[in-house]
Amino acid sequence: MAQLPTQSNTAIVHDTTMFAEPIFNIGNFHVTNSLLNSWLVVFLIVIFSLAIRLNLRTVPRGIQNAFETVIDGFLGIFDSVTGSRERSLMFFPFVFTFFVFILLNNWLGLLPGIGSVGKVVAENGNNVFVPYFRGGMADLNATLSLAIIGVVVSHIIGVTTVGAWHHFNKFINIKAILEIPEKIRGDLTVLIVNPIKIFVGFIEIIGEIAKVMSLSFRLFGNIFAGEVLLASMSAILAFGLPVPFMFLEVLVGLIQALIFAMLILAYLTINTTKEEH
Repeated sequence: MAQLPTQSNTAIVHDTTMFAEPIFNIGNFHVTNSLLNSWLVVFLIVIFSLAIRLNLRTVPRGIQNAFETVIDGFLGIFDSVTGSRERSLMFFPFVFTFFVFILLNNWLGLLPGIGSVGKVVAENGNNVFVPYFRGGMADLNATLSLAIIGVVVSHIIGVTTVGAWHHFNKFINIKAILEIPEKIRGDLTVLIVNPIKIFVGFIEIIGEIAKVMSLSFRLFGNIFAGEVLLASMSAILAFGLPVPFMFLEVLVGLIQALIFAMLILAYLTINTTKEEH
């Protein structure tokens, strides 16, 4: 927490909170500074996409050439996970959107004015500084939403790819239960193996919940920690000292966006792969 003195000798409290602060309301809906930052990222993505779409050329050059190089590189990385260019192309729009959205949110939060331009509001007898914009991924609601979307969509695509019955039996193994009366006469090991399969299915359910928690808290924790680090360095010495840490956060933002996207790709690949006997 930092206190900024004013001309009227009234201290303004500037605290890096673990939650996004509301800026204004639309009816009963609170619009927070992190949400505004995410909206700005969406706006930039739409404008950039339209600009590229309207200037597509058969022989790419300039930004289109650079963008196609990036896409080709990512497809190569995706192939190493999916093992198939066909599946890489199927998953690419969904997964790459995660990467771009998270990356721009992370990097936009490092720009001058983000987190430092805002308003002063009175709270509990104190004057509290609230920035108009804040890094979108520094809000646990945002990272949790992305994690839920990624995991749920991986299951939806898994159902459409391998079938509802096969996908359902990964978690509630009815097939293993039905096999016991059929195989018990010829193979008593079914009394040991199949209950283990049923138990493993329940562990898979816990694993799906763990996926959501892991994805959301990892991304939130790294970005929030970066905000606190930069705020601490700026409080010690505002000129020069934060610069090396800014470059570090640029790298962290890239790595975290890539990790999130690749984990979603791994979940998609696993859920669309039929288990062999």
